[in-house]
Amino acid sequence: MSKCHIELSRRDFLFASASGVILVAFPTMGKTTQQKQGFYPEEKIIQIARLRPGQVHYFEYPQKSSHMCMLVRLDGPAGGGVGPHQDIVAFHTMCTHMGRQLIGKYNHQHKVLGPCPVHLSVFDLSRYGMLTSGQATQSLPQVILEQKNSWVVAKGYSQLLYGHHTNSR
Repeated sequence: MSKCHIELSRRDFLFASASGVILVAFPTMGKTTQQKQGFYPEEKIIQIARLRPGQVHYFEYPQKSSHMCMLVRLDGPAGGGVGPHQDIVAFHTMCTHMGRQLIGKYNHQHKVLGPCPVHLSVFDLSRYGMLTSGQATQSLPQVILEQKNSWVVAKGYSQLLYGHHTNSR
């Protein structure tokens, strides 16, 4: 019987080991945004015709949950945007660093939310809520939106909300 001998470098071994551990420990990695939405209900937010560029619309999602979100129509296409110009986006309004509310901190000229009053974190709403400066280490949780007829509809969140260990209600 012949023996098969495989020689791996330490780097190749660690990479192969880590890949297996990740797949076992995190079986949901690689799922699409649609699959990450959790157990949130689909809810109508606002009719598209009522939105003007730069005008912020605040809402709770899910309704009556005290999870304050903001929806805004930007002047150009945005990551995760919906609507005829892919420019309508919505985000949870708590800073991902220490949970401070960012209500009233939208700057339409730069399409950013912030700075956070605690440690000055600023988030780019045209690029999936990506952190542009400050102490936060994560993007803002984006509300997954869909256009249904003339309505903007919320379907879930792109990532965990600040202070939660799961996005199930």
